[in-house]
Amino acid sequence: MTVVSDLELPAFDYSDPSLRGERFHATMAELRAQGWLASMPLGFVVLDREAGEFFLRSKRLTFPGMKIAEVFGIEDGPLYEEIRRNILHVNGDDHRRLRNLVNPAFTPRAVERYRPAMRAYLGELLDAVATDGRCDLVAAVAKPYPSMVIATVMGAPVADAGRLWHWSNLIQRQFGMSLFEEREAIERAVVEFYAYCAELLAGRRASPGDDLISTLIAAEQDGDRLSDVELVNLVLNVLIGGVDTTQSQLAHAVRLLAGHPDQWELLAADPSLAPAAVDEVLRFEPITPFTARIALEDVEYRDVTFPEGTVVLVSAFNGNRDPGAYDGPDRFDITAARGTAKPLTFGAGIHYCLGANLARAELQEALVLLSARWTDLALDGEPAYGTIDGIYGLDALPVRFRER
Repeated sequence: MTVVSDLELPAFDYSDPSLRGERFHATMAELRAQGWLASMPLGFVVLDREAGEFFLRSKRLTFPGMKIAEVFGIEDGPLYEEIRRNILHVNGDDHRRLRNLVNPAFTPRAVERYRPAMRAYLGELLDAVATDGRCDLVAAVAKPYPSMVIATVMGAPVADAGRLWHWSNLIQRQFGMSLFEEREAIERAVVEFYAYCAELLAGRRASPGDDLISTLIAAEQDGDRLSDVELVNLVLNVLIGGVDTTQSQLAHAVRLLAGHPDQWELLAADPSLAPAAVDEVLRFEPITPFTARIALEDVEYRDVTFPEGTVVLVSAFNGNRDPGAYDGPDRFDITAARGTAKPLTFGAGIHYCLGANLARAELQEALVLLSARWTDLALDGEPAYGTIDGIYGLDALPVRFRER
């Protein structure tokens, strides 16, 4: 059995700021052509779907958030406590207990009740740019929309959507390489959100509503309930997992469809294509191109030993384009028959994204309403790509259009 560190592997610099857009695509394709594994500064990158699913599903690996905290010297304080309590870092019976209590709030049926609000918010945002014929899609729609939805889901005032976006954007950076430089701002955002959420909790205990916090307060299984600490941290998980992510995926969706006007018109003519369109966007340009895991013990796979403590990045980008799972994987096509292989964008296994159904609903509603309202959609300049460090989004997406 060969130890992974003894292999001669192609090198991949995850922190290279030039890895975005087509250069990122080309780099990942070149790496995959050389094998299923590459090295990176902190560990290794898995480049095929089968191996990716193995590392995501294995209970012998977990999300390396605590290791990241250790590397950056985060050993106490509010951010350390938030990282420690994050459901991503909880395993075994404790993880099962939390998921069993919270999962009913995020079933496909449960998220249906938010669709009317999604349509209303989208309508307001599109009305604001209707006479302009052009806009920055990120600033006008993709950025405010998920925050407004999350406010409604939480049971917070929609007027607070901007604050929620600010907190989410900062706290999400705990998963990136800029954590050391931004620790103070991230920690302040954690403290502010904890205080804000505690007030919401108190309000919902006194006057329950049809929202996530009220649902979680009432959640019970075999007499077990969530503590206030668990409640606040689960709501925080929903916030940071459901704002930047949906914003980024929606921006990429519009970018891709602007480049395929025939598919945009197909979607406008047949809104039932929206679920397939969303899945194709999730597959083709995942805004979580990498998901990290750390070995809790020695792990053997394909005659290679990954010692305890080894950090592995699973490339969802490559897994989503595996020719063994998809026909014509490098072609963007919302009408393609993609089979039953789910994109790895939301992860896999016990830590599969809690809010995947909510995100899909938000994206579906956005694509349906946008295509119904706008024709002749086209780019009005070059997209401003963000980095692949953490959430891979767009900083700006200038588009032009005509109202139908």
